[in-house]
Amino acid sequence: MNSFLDRFFHYSAQRSTFRTELIGGLSSFAAMAYIICIQPALFSGQMTGVPTGMPFGALLTTTCIASAIGSILMGVLANYPIGLAPGMGANFFVLFSVMTACATVTGGKMGDPVVWQTAMGVVLISGVIFLLTSFTKLRKMMLNSLSPSLKFAIVTGIGLLIAMLGLKNGGIIAVENGQWTLKCSVTSPQTLIFFFGLIVITTLHHFKVKGGILIGILTSALLAFLCGKITLPGIVGLPENPMPVLLKTDVAMVFRHLLELLPLIFICFFMDMFDTMGTTIGVATAGNLLNKNGEIERIERVFAADATATVAGALCGQSTVTSYLESAAGVEAGGRSGLVAVIIGICFLLAMFFAPVITAIAGYAPVTSSALLSVGVMMMGSISEIRWDDYTEGVPAFLIFTGIPFSGSIIGGISLGIILYPFLKICCGKIRELNWFSYLAAAFLILYLFLLNRA
Repeated sequence: MNSFLDRFFHYSAQRSTFRTELIGGLSSFAAMAYIICIQPALFSGQMTGVPTGMPFGALLTTTCIASAIGSILMGVLANYPIGLAPGMGANFFVLFSVMTACATVTGGKMGDPVVWQTAMGVVLISGVIFLLTSFTKLRKMMLNSLSPSLKFAIVTGIGLLIAMLGLKNGGIIAVENGQWTLKCSVTSPQTLIFFFGLIVITTLHHFKVKGGILIGILTSALLAFLCGKITLPGIVGLPENPMPVLLKTDVAMVFRHLLELLPLIFICFFMDMFDTMGTTIGVATAGNLLNKNGEIERIERVFAADATATVAGALCGQSTVTSYLESAAGVEAGGRSGLVAVIIGICFLLAMFFAPVITAIAGYAPVTSSALLSVGVMMMGSISEIRWDDYTEGVPAFLIFTGIPFSGSIIGGISLGIILYPFLKICCGKIRELNWFSYLAAAFLILYLFLLNRA
């Protein structure tokens, strides 16, 4: 068995062993397993208090299925040690922007099946476009088309929005009289659980302990249990029925409102493509997997696996399934081949059988609040990459990463910066720094805002 796996994944050629690959897979899974708690709570509406009509149990099962499909595809097709799951940031974009837009254009409201089913149609089409471009030269052109400053601004803006939700769920801030205000109380179990989890996660990150976020969630859950805030009906059980969200994607409704939803399709597409490229570069560099020219080999297979996972995820009722930078934990543990990704996928499948304890943990929002803040902090690291010395880059970037959390709209914040970007470049005599996508993106977003406001 070992020799067969080595012939398929070639991990011996990468100076690795089956045991090392196994440890690498378990390490990466531990680092990214927090999504099993966060994704169902977010998409069901438990985390935000606004029901979407998607059952938590079904989402838990399909989160594991979609993550397993994506991870195993990455291992088998591309032979890279990268795990996949519904992406943090992309999931917030789909919930707050795509579903909101789908509610507007369809005349429905949050909780109506037509809203989330249409949103899944948007995600599916974006995945198909990603798949079609994976083997073409258009992929490279698109990767180089968006200003790096704007890419980093989108990441940091979404990170701020995620962090704000963590602070809200942790009882640290609240909205009163239409304004955010400090609500922290040292006697509140909600606040104590938040800070306890944050201290645990930060300490573990400092000492580079793998799976710090997951451990933080579990220790917060233990404190919540001791405070009587959650109860455990059991630990192991059969997976929840996925059928309420499985294969419910409504592509036909997307095509009925294609003009209004097209910008959202392309934003989902670009977010997935940039995220995959950034993660692959990071993991490949950490594991010395680049070739002699510093290039990523089989990059078209990496993109194809990621795109196929997004399509499969949409059919499972999930937001964009993408590569996880947390996969670097497995590389740091010595994992070098696609066997790591396959092991991650198997772990996700096994996680379905722990639905009772995951449901209990995710059902009390403060338990995952510190994890959300920690994810926000990690995403904020990109802010240093923005070209602040160039106002034609810094001002649009600032509008994006402040506009997203302050307006509570990811698409709104993105629109502010991307629409302004070409106008600033033209006015400042830097028209040569613009490319075809700068104009196309601005035109799409202007059309989107115009049509959406008319709907």
